Amino acid sequence: MSLAALLFAGTAHAAEKRLNVVASTGMVADLVRAVAGDRADVSALMGEGVDPHLYKPTRSDTARLLRADAVFVNGLLLEGKMTDAFARLRESGKTVVAVGETLPEDRLLSPPDFQGAHDPHVWMDAALWARTLPAVRDAMARLDPEGADAYARNAEAYGKQLQDLDAYARRVLGSIPANARVLVTAHDAFNYLGRAYGIEVRGIQGISTESEAGLKAIEGLVSLLADRRVPAVFPETSVSDRNVHALVEGAAARGHAVTLGGALFSDAMGAPGTYEGTYIGMIDHNVTTIARALGGEAPASGFQGKLALAQR
Repeated sequence: MSLAALLFAGTAHAAEKRLNVVASTGMVADLVRAVAGDRADVSALMGEGVDPHLYKPTRSDTARLLRADAVFVNGLLLEGKMTDAFARLRESGKTVVAVGETLPEDRLLSPPDFQGAHDPHVWMDAALWARTLPAVRDAMARLDPEGADAYARNAEAYGKQLQDLDAYARRVLGSIPANARVLVTAHDAFNYLGRAYGIEVRGIQGISTESEAGLKAIEGLVSLLADRRVPAVFPETSVSDRNVHALVEGAAARGHAVTLGGALFSDAMGAPGTYEGTYIGMIDHNVTTIARALGGEAPASGFQGKLALAQR
């Protein structure tokens, strides 16, 4: 057999050995992809602008999950309508890893209005998200022992990137003036960000977008905006902005001009193939947008100089 044929055969054999991994959200898929490198094909069920709280699996989703060598999910009830399906997969012997549920319980938030469950939006704290890497690394190594060293190297390298991202977030969000350190968004997806970086967070809706925003809640937020002269509020890419516009109009009626600070990525990342379509790009966009809109100092092009449209 010629050298070219041998090389082709080796490449084909390697391709056949690539693991097929399915993740629930883009954030989880990006995490697994960073660890897996070229040893697995990783895809996400939910794409740009999709709300995981309300997502219902399709027949093709079920087929993809059944074909997968492993399934990685956020857990903590984020994928509310799919929780039972993931449990059945696990009971059938499928490798199913809920990365959020591998975090120490004392690092999880438990809002009183969330029926005794934990807040699932753990990826909003970059340092906390990095602590899910060992679970991904170890699960991949169990599936593919030959790749254990590669998974360990990849996890370590990505962890260092997340440390740098966390330091950037801490710096730019820390530059927001004390009176403006209030983040008002469409729903309560940013509590981990608030805890990590010292910002008061208020959502119009609750932890899950299945909750309804009452008139009393909106009136209370309008009063907060006007009384504390908060300069901006933030819609989200995966949640209706109707209630956010109501805040702007309400504050204007109270004589306080509030701007829309730019849409934040909450439960979904940006478009595939873009910087904002990666976890690092998503968080970079969020913290840079928040800092600039609330009077802090952050470079228009963000953490790595890659933000689209230079945060105009």
